[in-house]
Amino acid sequence: MSRKWVYDFTEGDGKNKKLLGGKGANLCELTQHEVNVPPGFVITTEACLAYLADPVKNLPEGMLKQAHISLEEVEHKTGKKFGGRDNPLLVSVRSGASMSMPGMMDTILNLGLNSQTLQGLITETENERFGYDAYRRFIQLFGKVALGVPEEKFDIEFEAVKQKAGVRHDVDLTAHDLGEVCERFLKVVQTITHKPFPSDPYEQLEIAIKAVFNSWMGKRAVDYRREFKITPEMADGTAVSVVAMVFGNMGNDSATGVGFTRDPGSGENVMFGEYLTNAQGEDVVAGIRTPKPVAAMAEEMPRLHAELMELRRKLENHYKEVQDFEFTIEKGTLYCLQTRTGKMNAVALVRTSVEMVKESLIDKRQALLRINPEMLNQLLFPRLDPKHNEKPVANGLPASPGAAVGIAVFDADKAEKLGRTGERVILVREETKPEDIHGFFASQGILTSRGGKTSHAAVVARGMGKPCVSGAEGIQVDVNLRIARVGDVEFGEGDLITIDGTTGSVYIGEIPMIEAEFSFELQEVLTWADEVARLQVMANADTPEDAERSLKYGAMGIGLCRTERMFNGVERLPVMVEMIIAETQEDRKAALAKLLPIQREDFKNIFQVMAPRPVTIRLLDPPIHEFLPTEKQLVEEVKELHNLRETIRGMRVLSDAVVFMNHHLEKKPVLQESIDPELVEAVINKKETMLKKVRALHEVNPMLGHRGVRLGLTFPEIYEMQIRAILEAAAECQKAGIEVHPEIMVPQVCTAQELKRVKEWVEEIRTTVEKSYNISLIFKFGSMLEVVRACMRADNLAEEAEFFSFGTNDLTQATFSFSREDAENKFLPMYNMSNILQDNPFEVLDVKGVGRLMKQAVKWGREARPNMKVGICGEHGGHPASIIFCHQIGLSYVSCSGPRVPIARLAAAHAALLQTE
Repeated sequence: MSRKWVYDFTEGDGKNKKLLGGKGANLCELTQHEVNVPPGFVITTEACLAYLADPVKNLPEGMLKQAHISLEEVEHKTGKKFGGRDNPLLVSVRSGASMSMPGMMDTILNLGLNSQTLQGLITETENERFGYDAYRRFIQLFGKVALGVPEEKFDIEFEAVKQKAGVRHDVDLTAHDLGEVCERFLKVVQTITHKPFPSDPYEQLEIAIKAVFNSWMGKRAVDYRREFKITPEMADGTAVSVVAMVFGNMGNDSATGVGFTRDPGSGENVMFGEYLTNAQGEDVVAGIRTPKPVAAMAEEMPRLHAELMELRRKLENHYKEVQDFEFTIEKGTLYCLQTRTGKMNAVALVRTSVEMVKESLIDKRQALLRINPEMLNQLLFPRLDPKHNEKPVANGLPASPGAAVGIAVFDADKAEKLGRTGERVILVREETKPEDIHGFFASQGILTSRGGKTSHAAVVARGMGKPCVSGAEGIQVDVNLRIARVGDVEFGEGDLITIDGTTGSVYIGEIPMIEAEFSFELQEVLTWADEVARLQVMANADTPEDAERSLKYGAMGIGLCRTERMFNGVERLPVMVEMIIAETQEDRKAALAKLLPIQREDFKNIFQVMAPRPVTIRLLDPPIHEFLPTEKQLVEEVKELHNLRETIRGMRVLSDAVVFMNHHLEKKPVLQESIDPELVEAVINKKETMLKKVRALHEVNPMLGHRGVRLGLTFPEIYEMQIRAILEAAAECQKAGIEVHPEIMVPQVCTAQELKRVKEWVEEIRTTVEKSYNISLIFKFGSMLEVVRACMRADNLAEEAEFFSFGTNDLTQATFSFSREDAENKFLPMYNMSNILQDNPFEVLDVKGVGRLMKQAVKWGREARPNMKVGICGEHGGHPASIIFCHQIGLSYVSCSGPRVPIARLAAAHAALLQTE
């Protein structure tokens, strides 16, 4: 028995999106729930993969025969004949993967038209203009998608006919004009492909199916999957839906549109959508004509507007999710062409989650799991400062909220190129097309002069969380000259502009921004997240200001306070340099004595801000040469200073000569000596001492050299000062009645002997501080695990350490034997592109290597010290997939930068909820 490749809408399993694609599965489900869907069938993703795997690209055996049988069933349901001269059946051929990828793959409409069926269509509809309009659309779309004819070739001919007819808009062309367009389009295909346009509808169907299958591996689809990290396990291959055509361009009682069951920009519980009368579907999403809001249909087509509202209610109640659906009205009859989960920005996603729970449409668990933690990033983006007084040069439609600043760039390729260099870019287009997707990824925001809120630009930008202003019709965009005009004002490529996707405003230049604020709905969602999460979420914070900011994000403590960051202040760095260049222990201690009160005050302020939450302080970690200028810089400075010294000497000679030459004058000229030579000499001595020390401290590989605990053991006075500062700050807080929980953490440990030595200093200093302040100190002592040997000896280290914290940045470098800077700048991108490594291991925790090491270290550590607190403070602590792994291996907490704390809180909830499934 032949394998089943094709499923009729009446028989397909609406839950099997892997097999039928999201679009096909939903059409099956809608049909079986008596929603008015045009009849059709789905060709499976398995057929796509079999076709793509075939060396000569033949369709799988038996697939076409099954498709033809299903086509006969569509003929029976519609009473029309595919390829028939009378009452011809036309179909659409649509792509659809298991995950929504709007605009990334290809669709063909009006398939089945040729010179014979065209006449049948005209006779059946009694509308010659409609027939030729449908035919020209089919030739252009089929030519572009299936035959590879450049779209601009068709555009040139179309514009020529419009110019000849003296009209500006497509709808003003007559049937005769459109007939001429069809003839010109057929000649374009013949010229470019050297073959006549295929007239056999069955041949058209086969070519179209192959074209849609091929689009799965097209550049824009591949780029999209890479950007959104869509793996083959998530979506593999595209299905093809073949659907009987219904027409929105059969007169003013026909229309086509796109709707969202709720506003995808704000989340408001109102239907959001747009439609065009006497138009086909691509007219709305392509932005060729600016459509009308769905609310206008209430007056123009009241009965159909009521039916549309009922369809909206049915879809949301059935799917329990905001739906993005397409509809067509053909001569007063409403059809639903497809539905899928609506792509929303984070503002809308969070708001709809809270409101749908209150409406009892979903529960809290569903509300949390429907939000991708990474999307919360969008809520933390800055917005335009409302105090700015600049006037916008243009206003368009607020298609995707948020504000963005960047240089105007008029094509996607250049946007991608500049974006990779770190340049801020705003992509400016008349209207965007799916092939511009790589430019979206690289841009801060998108601006189009045509299109509505459901245009391609708007839908894709919302899905990415990028600001977008569309339909800014006051702006004339000239892509060829690379300029945009707004009345008397113009801006060109490279000019700085600001767009506000929340209001639709466009400004010349850069407008000031302010930090985003938490909404009530986000606070509610994160409260729900904290209730179910097991992992605690800490913040990496190095100053009292960082600590205060992290509390606003909901941090439950500080998981990493890097003490070296405290030494970079203008009043501190000179003292630090003085300590580093000191030649004796006494001189070093004298410099450290100046730093002690500064460090103590820093820690005290952080403890007060975070009370009663824990604060983990890492003792000095980096090599001390990092606090000094580079050798090259010092060499140049010393050279310049020597030149200055010689200049001062020359000035003295000049001054003596002027006095000698003018001794006879009563008023002698005086040269001002503005620089003290002794001061210059002192600076030279200081700089030369620093240069000598930099050369003495030089290491071939400093990241594996004299740093962390190794530095602390070599110069114990450094760690002793820091330990004293921590414990004295804690003592002062305790004396003031403030509950504090400091944790002293030793970096770069590889053996328990190192920990023992530092712990001895801690105990000695604890004794003196407790005696001095007459209190009993409460704190913990622990170790970072960032060296492979430390992980392998975790049981031994746990005898000394009360807690562990994985430093996964260094641990990843050590495990892979990669230098991060060199790897990311040289070979890692190639490794990712070639699938040698699936992810950048410095961004996504390598669970198969580094992760196994961590899992074993947790096990061994807790065997020696049951219930030991273990966390992670590397960059991975804010990465959702990595957080799920941390939950699985039993970590106690994750720590990340303040702005990523909300993301980590939601990811921790996901980890707990997914584990219970």
